[in-house]
Amino acid sequence: QVQLVESGGGLVQAGGSLRLSCAASRRTFSTYTMAWFRQAPGKERELVARIGWTGGSTYYSDSVKGRFTISRDNAKNTVYLQMNSLKPEDTAVYYCYAKEVGSWGQGTQVTVSS
Repeated sequence: QVQLVESGGGLVQAGGSLRLSCAASRRTFSTYTMAWFRQAPGKERELVARIGWTGGSTYYSDSVKGRFTISRDNAKNTVYLQMNSLKPEDTAVYYCYAKEVGSWGQGTQVTVSS
């Protein structure tokens, strides 16, 4: 298991930007595929973006492609989600996830006002 702590959520107007961070407790972080998921009220948790352990392989859901960027800094045991051109439908709790160990963070709330 690895502990994951998200930060960077908040309230922003439509069209604005936020940067989420997820810090991991273990140096083995550099060997994990990391992902960001989100869950809106009344909806299932959905995959937003994923990044391979080297950072060279990324995936984005169609709903965020071109607006969000996932990146990682293995020296800091941290994965990021840069979110630009935010829309009200991006409002959700955002979670980071370490695939190889099945660990979730506690989540951070993102609210986008229209």
